[in-house]
Amino acid sequence: MGEESAGPAYKRTRVRDYLRDLVEARTPGDPIPSERALCDQLGVSRPTLRSAVDELVSTGLIVREHGRGMFVAPAKITQELAAATEDHAFVLPRAAGHWASRVLEFSVVQAGARVGRKLRISPAVEVVYIARLRLVDGEPMAIEYLHVPAALVTGLQPADMEAGDFYELLRDVHGVRVHEAEQSMEPTVVSEKEARLLTVPVLSPALHVERLTTDRSGRPVEYVHSLYRGDRYRIVSHLSLGDAADQDAGRPQLRPPD
Repeated sequence: MGEESAGPAYKRTRVRDYLRDLVEARTPGDPIPSERALCDQLGVSRPTLRSAVDELVSTGLIVREHGRGMFVAPAKITQELAAATEDHAFVLPRAAGHWASRVLEFSVVQAGARVGRKLRISPAVEVVYIARLRLVDGEPMAIEYLHVPAALVTGLQPADMEAGDFYELLRDVHGVRVHEAEQSMEPTVVSEKEARLLTVPVLSPALHVERLTTDRSGRPVEYVHSLYRGDRYRIVSHLSLGDAADQDAGRPQLRPPD
């Protein structure tokens, strides 16, 4: 099939790939040619071009600014996932940028059925519930909802959750040493309230992360679920595949980055 007779899906894919190459060749903040110029250059209709641009805007590669045009989006914040090693039982490399927090809610409540099951405590046991907005270099990046057994963090104050590393606070102030975490991630979209906090359009793509953290005795010490902006945040991991004969049941294992 010649390109002249290609269908809309093929044309949209060709335009999207061209725009991706264009973005990769430029730096954040650089302008993108106008829609009219791109249509003339690529020989496609305005609806076809806009469909491809909309896709790259939703994935955070291009930003539109009313009255100014299109630009290469800011670089995404990258979080590397690393497996535990013999020397470090809990390995979670810091994501790029300067991270800060703004506490949205802070209260002591009963765990309830769901959180109680997660933390393996009675629903009547008190937990500290914290909702906080995570910012990177001053820009909203994620919303976190934390649940910690109140008995483990006596005297914890909202200001404690707005600066520094929470796991370091648990260790240095409350004597709780985190050891392992089980974490799951899945795609979602933001609600109207979440969109306002994250300064993104309603129904923008996001990453839902759920984590249960335990100490060296296997006791759950934190249950948290978070919502990360899909347009600004990405997670990468390094896989050590090795030779087929050396693999454990044929399954790749995560390894720490070099």
